[in-house]
Amino acid sequence: MATLLGRHLMGLVDTLRIEPTARRVRAALDGHPVLDTTDAFLVWEPRRVVPMYAVPPADIAAELVPTTPVDPPPSLPPVLGPVNFAWHTTPGQDHDLLVAGRTLPRVAFTPADPDLGGRVVLEWAPFAWVEEAQPVTGHPHDPFKRIDVLPSERHVVVRLGGVTLADTRRAVAVHETHLPVRWYVPHDDVVTELLVGSPSTSTCAYKGHAIYVSLAPGSVPGVAEGEGVDLAWTYTHPLAEVSAIRGMVCFYAERTDLELDGLAVPRPVTPWSSPADQERF
Repeated sequence: MATLLGRHLMGLVDTLRIEPTARRVRAALDGHPVLDTTDAFLVWEPRRVVPMYAVPPADIAAELVPTTPVDPPPSLPPVLGPVNFAWHTTPGQDHDLLVAGRTLPRVAFTPADPDLGGRVVLEWAPFAWVEEAQPVTGHPHDPFKRIDVLPSERHVVVRLGGVTLADTRRAVAVHETHLPVRWYVPHDDVVTELLVGSPSTSTCAYKGHAIYVSLAPGSVPGVAEGEGVDLAWTYTHPLAEVSAIRGMVCFYAERTDLELDGLAVPRPVTPWSSPADQERF
């Protein structure tokens, strides 16, 4: 029987996964070196969908101080992103990190699994990270993940509540492993008068820093105000690898009605879906 590879890989999410990397990895805190290693592992704790770096203690230029753990909530979502680092889903020891006269609470964790050889997982957010000589944002890149950016001539229409939000034949399709295809629409093909700016932002390790837009209150009859919050995003200064999406607008396919070449596309169910839809996730 054939194996549906994407489903198989996602079926491993509940396990502790590791992968050695040959990259030189460094991290610093406000210019103070924290670690420098050529012996790192990528580590995905159970439920985590993005990896973190685990490094030998000898390669950490800071003091590790054992501390008490934080118990995760009793009901965790099926998958966890790179936030709430202190919610550990595998046995191990939490540590505070003392560096440059500062104490960073619970930013280090030593999994008990012997296959990691005592390596210490470091939280990403407090530090500036460099792979070889390349600064990296968001989280380590996943060697089992790929992103393709493809200009498209397909007819892309985005609606909500029967109201057209975007209509284009100049979209850029972003294919990213384990995610729905994201259709980026030129700004001129978006009905911008229906949208307002949002204070929300996010960071993607592969695309850069995004800013969000929401539906203007009352702009779409029958759509509750909360349903239109952070409905779409744009990258004003994307990373070089995805420069083709600069300034384009992408709507959540999970929260809007997408049509490709005249055919309706079912809303995918992901962690970004509505709470009701996530019950099916």
